[in-house]
Amino acid sequence: MNPSPPTQIVYRNINKPDSHTLSVYQEGGGYKGGVLKALAKTPEEVIEEVKKSGIRGRGGAGFPAGIKWSFIPRVSPRPKFLVCNADEGEPGTCKDRDILRFDPHRLIEGMIIAAFAVGAERGYIYIRGEFYRESQRVEQAIRDAYAKGFLGENIFGKGIRFDLAVHLGAGAYVCGEETALLESLEGKKGQPRVKPPFPANVGLWGGPTVINNVETLASIPDILEYGGAWYAKLGVEKSTGTKIFSISGHVNRPGNHEVEMGIPLKTLIEQYAGGVRGGWDNLKGVIPGGSSSPILTRAACETVTMDYDSIAKAGSMLGSGAVIVIDKSVCVVRALARISRFYRHESCGQCTPCREGTGWLSQIITRIEAGGGKPGDIELLEELCGNISGKTICALGDAAAMPVAGAIRAFREEFVYHVEHGRCMVE
Repeated sequence: MNPSPPTQIVYRNINKPDSHTLSVYQEGGGYKGGVLKALAKTPEEVIEEVKKSGIRGRGGAGFPAGIKWSFIPRVSPRPKFLVCNADEGEPGTCKDRDILRFDPHRLIEGMIIAAFAVGAERGYIYIRGEFYRESQRVEQAIRDAYAKGFLGENIFGKGIRFDLAVHLGAGAYVCGEETALLESLEGKKGQPRVKPPFPANVGLWGGPTVINNVETLASIPDILEYGGAWYAKLGVEKSTGTKIFSISGHVNRPGNHEVEMGIPLKTLIEQYAGGVRGGWDNLKGVIPGGSSSPILTRAACETVTMDYDSIAKAGSMLGSGAVIVIDKSVCVVRALARISRFYRHESCGQCTPCREGTGWLSQIITRIEAGGGKPGDIELLEELCGNISGKTICALGDAAAMPVAGAIRAFREEFVYHVEHGRCMVE
């Protein structure tokens, strides 16, 4: 008889003392129900179970994980690989770091299941270079898993091989894009590849490759233990399961919170993050999915729910789930100038629209914020956003343009005031 399903999935062990250790993870049922049930199935059955769960990638793109796994050819002349994207470079996001630091074995178990499903004998965890202490925790967890026979030539005595290693990146935001990550993993400059071919066919060193986010893979053990149908009942249609939201900014209790998808944004802020500093009426707007997602006005925040469809309908995106709360003391133009400088700095320079466009966006917004705005600047910014979006190899260009276009759309009066008066409305 199965134990009762947990109320939390990814964070179920996170508050236990020494939660990062193998002994604590096993005491909580780790390396038992999920992986053993998976290894008792065929790879195709595991993929179908993940498809049934409806889980979508938690790194930002939201692509269904089971469908991504099914793209991997069953027979390949080249080795297959599984890669975990632990770069977590989206400003405002800090959920994966907690998983790496406090429950690395959950990630490892999820990767074992995923590797079995797609037929990969080698896996890599690509960790952001700044997360050095977290990488040490993960490396120790990998050593412990090898010692127990959970990794290596004959995992769990099933005659299956899976080797796992950690690779530290150098802190480039663009390496959060999966093909740039693969280039970096191969020892080359981290620049995105032209697609097709897609990684499922030509990935790491030319072999079929699956790339998933930390949170996605850490959810897999419970999906296999309790069933895809159970997981699909959590959350809402097309946004199933739980999601970790990193709430920061002007709230009384910032932090990471794992809740079911579809929770109202207002409830998430008021009940989990302690409310807006100065009360709900002091709210100006919310960036719902990391700095690359367009800002939502307070009116939109009253009714939007935290799922892919609702946020898209409101004019933004769920992204990585980094909720940045902004109160009325903030000048939107000044905040946008800071965001634009980040994307200008992080552009890899491969695509002309992004290389040049991010620079122009940053220069113009910085000039407006400094009091040097000119008539036509706002329209020029909108034109630039249109010339960048959808015209680059990867989504970094869109990530730079969407916050600008969204801020102008939602708070145009602040930009007009800045241009006409040379200063912030809020001062």
